Amino acid sequence: MKNLLFFLFLCFSSPVIAQSDAPARKGDPVVMLASTIKGDDISEYLHVLAADDMEGRETGKPGNRKAAEYIASKFVEMGIPSAPGYDSHFQELAFTRVKLGTTELTVNDFTFRNMKDFVVIPSNMPTDQIVFDTDEVVFMGYGIEDSTYSDYTYASDLPGKTILIYSGEPTDVDGNSLITRNVQLSRWSSSLEKKLRVAKTKGVAGVIVISKDFQQLVNSQRRFILSGRTIMGTPEFAEDQAPHIIVSSTLAESLLGKKKKKVIKARDKIGKKGKLKPVTIPVDVHGTFTREVESTPGVNVLAYIEGIDPELKDEIIIITAHFDHIGKRGDNIFNGADDNASGTSGVIEIAQAFHEAKKRGLGPRRSVLCMLVTGEEKGLLGSGYYGEHPIFPLENTVANINIDMIGRMDDKHTNPAYTYVIGADRLSTDLHNINEAANKKYAHLELDYTYNAKDDPNQFYYRSDHYNFAKRGIPAIFYFSGVHEDYHQPTDTVDKIMFDKAANIARLAFYTGWELANRDERIRVDVIDN
Repeated sequence: MKNLLFFLFLCFSSPVIAQSDAPARKGDPVVMLASTIKGDDISEYLHVLAADDMEGRETGKPGNRKAAEYIASKFVEMGIPSAPGYDSHFQELAFTRVKLGTTELTVNDFTFRNMKDFVVIPSNMPTDQIVFDTDEVVFMGYGIEDSTYSDYTYASDLPGKTILIYSGEPTDVDGNSLITRNVQLSRWSSSLEKKLRVAKTKGVAGVIVISKDFQQLVNSQRRFILSGRTIMGTPEFAEDQAPHIIVSSTLAESLLGKKKKKVIKARDKIGKKGKLKPVTIPVDVHGTFTREVESTPGVNVLAYIEGIDPELKDEIIIITAHFDHIGKRGDNIFNGADDNASGTSGVIEIAQAFHEAKKRGLGPRRSVLCMLVTGEEKGLLGSGYYGEHPIFPLENTVANINIDMIGRMDDKHTNPAYTYVIGADRLSTDLHNINEAANKKYAHLELDYTYNAKDDPNQFYYRSDHYNFAKRGIPAIFYFSGVHEDYHQPTDTVDKIMFDKAANIARLAFYTGWELANRDERIRVDVIDN
């Protein structure tokens, strides 16, 4: 009898989105709940989160914690509890920050500079200090030892020596790899770690790598080299690898000196004869490189709306946005108004809409966790931490809705009533169809799937927090408005945010979340994402 009464209550009270083309009615309770998501409220939150005194909300910095406390205060003000078993609205995280200390390098008494002439990546150092101190370097081709080809065949007396190698792998005169015997390159080209492990087993003291794409490497690693890399938990450094530095072609010229022609001849012979004759190069190389390792605290911020259906409330929908940004660089504050104070503000509003439904006895049937995560800019760390330390069993997690950068327009659109949709169909056709139906009935936005294409060069599917759910087999949908000229610049400021646009996308996320939380059947995982 109790279950029958509950069923009747839901039939008359819980406004589940019907999968039909019928337009929404003004008296529809779902529209009433979504209408509590307002551009004015998003403006209020954004003006606080993107203010200068938040100092760019960088993970591990005071501004990040200040932003977390502000978000938690809004949940307290709204009366939304934290997750069960948590005394506060915080899931405390353990991060480690690894950054460079000393970087000194001279070749024949000439001083070279980090990131201009060479690169040392602190998280790739096997120990906290590496030292290069030698009066000769041995050219060892590409530093490869494989069953089909080896640079070490004719090498002897390498223990304690410093070797010089090229990045990549050798090819013959027809462009075929000497490893694979065809045009397809092997893992030796993409994995420097393999070469460094071999060098370690040979007793090599240090490896100098001549990079074919030095500037590209510098550009990709600049932020991590300058400010350090934050990683989740306690780092495991590459103690099984030889110490190394990566050098530009300019620095390589200084290293080779009068032996340049002999080294190039030896390299070219590899492609013709399939073997290397090592070349000893007299050169004074002195370098000292140190790294600093420090503990970095962080939090994810939690707001939990328990489901009202006793049979479904153990299943959960998780709605995420990252609240961190990239901090300060000198006097410049990177406010991150769009990235991602906009998404954060949207999720705060979505949380209050679900909470309002709970107060009115309208739902949700399944439970909803709204989680503002940190560390996205450091490599999706906050959501990654949740994936490894879930508050609710991952097998009970029905779906993830993720919101990242919804407050601006990109140059591909002239009408602000759009959103990019990424990932919805990668694991579940149900999730895709639910979002389409919710948009057609309620939100009426242009749904742009450009960035959902598997061959899209931007690969946004792998670059926001939903991916830490998707890679664990949990269907995930990511709402996004695209990049703009202020992306990761100090000019990403609140005065440029379109608050109503952000609210419109947040409402669509709510409508989709509402259906996920209230439908009778859990959505299916019926797609294998390749």
